[in-house]
Amino acid sequence: MTDFVQGRRDCGADGARSNDGNGAAGSCGHGNSLLSVAWTLPARPLCISSSESNILQMGQEISNAVSDVADRLGQWLGHIQSRSGDLAASEQRVVSLLLADPLFVGASTTAQVAARAGVSPPSVVRAARAIGFSGFTELKIEIARARGTTRFFAPPDVLAADATSGAVLETAIRTGTDALTALAGAVELAAFDKAVETILSARQVLAFGAGPSSTVAADAVFRLRAVGVTTIGIPDYLSAMIAARLLGPGDVVIAVSSTGRTATTLAIADAASSAGASLVAVTNQYGTPLATLADIALAVGGAPLPAQMAAAGSRLAQLVVIDALVAAIALRDPERNQRAERAGIDLPDIH
Repeated sequence: MTDFVQGRRDCGADGARSNDGNGAAGSCGHGNSLLSVAWTLPARPLCISSSESNILQMGQEISNAVSDVADRLGQWLGHIQSRSGDLAASEQRVVSLLLADPLFVGASTTAQVAARAGVSPPSVVRAARAIGFSGFTELKIEIARARGTTRFFAPPDVLAADATSGAVLETAIRTGTDALTALAGAVELAAFDKAVETILSARQVLAFGAGPSSTVAADAVFRLRAVGVTTIGIPDYLSAMIAARLLGPGDVVIAVSSTGRTATTLAIADAASSAGASLVAVTNQYGTPLATLADIALAVGGAPLPAQMAAAGSRLAQLVVIDALVAAIALRDPERNQRAERAGIDLPDIH
C-alpha cells in the first residue's frame, strides 16, 4: 500500500524510477514535509519520488510536537490539492469531489463516485493514479485509515448574503486554519532548503506578484531586506518586466501566484528565466505553468474555497512560507542578519 501522500513508483534493481508528474527525475528515498506527521505504515519496499515524499516515511512512526492528530487529514488533502494542478478535466472533477467530501469517496464504489462527479468510472481510476495511488481501491484504503484516526475536513460553506458577523468571522478563521494545516502537507523540505540556499547566494532578489499576491511579494521585499538580502519589489508590470530582462545568473526572482497562471506574473517569470536568473515560485499547486517554469516550486496546497475566502486562505499560507524562508536565512547567515539589524538602528521609530 502506498502511503497517503507519496506517489508510488516502480523501481528496478538499481533503484531507478520514471520521471515524476512534474517531469523531473526522482530517486528512491524518503523525505519530510515542512511539518512531519505521526503515522505508522507497514514496511514494504517502495520507490518514492524525492519530490513527493513529504509527509510519511515507510515502516516507522514519525512524531511531531507541532501538528496534532486532528491535522493529519487536512495535511493530506493539502498535499493532494497541491498536486492537482495539471489534471484532465474529468480527473479534476473527481479530485474536487475527494477534497470536498472524502467520506463519500471512501465509502462509495467507483460507479457511485463517477456518477456524483459526472464522469465515467475509468476517469475515477485515472484520477486516483494521477495523484499517486495504484488505483481507486488503494485510495479508499488510505481514506479508511485516516477516518479511523482523525476528523474529516470540509471546506467552509459559501457565505450567504444574510450571514451574521459571527459567521463571517468564524469562516475567515477556519479558512486561515485550514490553509495553514494544508501547507504542512504540501511544501517540500528539499525544495524549501534549496530556496533558502539560492536566496542566500543571490546577488539580488526581485519579488513580484499581481493582485492579492502583490501583498505577499511586498512582504517578501521588506522581510528579506530586514535580514540583509538585497531585494527589490516593482508593482508596476512594465517596470518589473524591464527589470526582469536586465537580470542575469546569480539573480533570483520570487514569483507569487495562487493560481500559477496569472499572465503578468508568468511573463515576468519567463523573462527572468530567459535572462538566466533563478526562479522561485510561491504558488498553490505543482503542475501549473508557473510551477513548471520555476527552478524551485514552493506549493502551499489548500482545498478549493468559496469565492469570498479563496484569496485569503492562500495568501496566509504564502505569507507563512515567506516568514519561514526569512527565518531560515537569518539562522544560516547570522553575520549578515546582524549587519542588517545595525543598518536599521537609526531608522525613525514612529508611534
